[in-house]
Parts: sequence; C-alpha cells; structure tokens
Amino acid sequence: QVQLVESGGGLVPPGGSLRLSCVASEHLLDWYSVGWFRPAPRKEREGIACRSFSDGTTHYADSVKDRFTISRDDAPNTVYLLMNDLRPEDTAVYYCATGICSTVPGIGPIKTGSYDYWGQGTQVTVSS
Repeated sequence: QVQLVESGGGLVPPGGSLRLSCVASEHLLDWYSVGWFRPAPRKEREGIACRSFSDGTTHYADSVKDRFTISRDDAPNTVYLLMNDLRPEDTAVYYCATGICSTVPGIGPIKTGSYDYWGQGTQVTVSS
C-alpha cells in the first residue's frame, strides 16, 4: 500500500522553528521526487520545496527560500522540512506529495499529476 504520512505541525511563535516529517512507503523515495505544498491565494496548493529522487538536489519557492530546508533520511524513508524564521503568513496546512522537481522560472519547485501520491496534511500555526 503506497502512502505518505506527515507529522510535526503545531503552534510556534513568530521567528521560531519547526520540523515537519513525511514518512513514505518503502522504496517510494527511490522512484519519485517528493516535495511540500501549502494553500496559496490563487491556487489550491502552492509547491514550496522539492527534493529530486535522481540526484538529491533541492528546489524552493521564493517565499521560503533561505528559510526552509528539505532533506531526506534513507533508513526510515523520511523527508523533512525544516522551517526557520517562521512568520504568521506561513500559517497553513502543509502537505507532502510525489512529483517532478522544476527549475523553470515562475512555475514553482515541484509539479504533480493525477498519478502522484499525497499525504493527509499537518497544521502549522505561527502566532504569539
């Protein structure tokens, strides 16, 4: 059974940090690139980070670049999103999903299709 399960969300003050986890089915990270999404004003979900399955390179949306870091732990089949310098506008439900990493300007760091897999989401709230 193929699945992605997110965890690690919670309440954090502005300027704080939080690390999200995405646990994938066995070998899934060897077959697919995986990234993170959150809701956007004019889109259902905005891609914010991506890790390529082929070479491990990482890609980020401008809104989180230099603040968020995506990484992988092979043994437990886990992808992480370390979020630093959090702002109230970062408040959202965060999702991990399989997709294709992209470096095309204006497109975003990751794209998904109808055959990709999604997690259930984890809530991040940034507030004093």
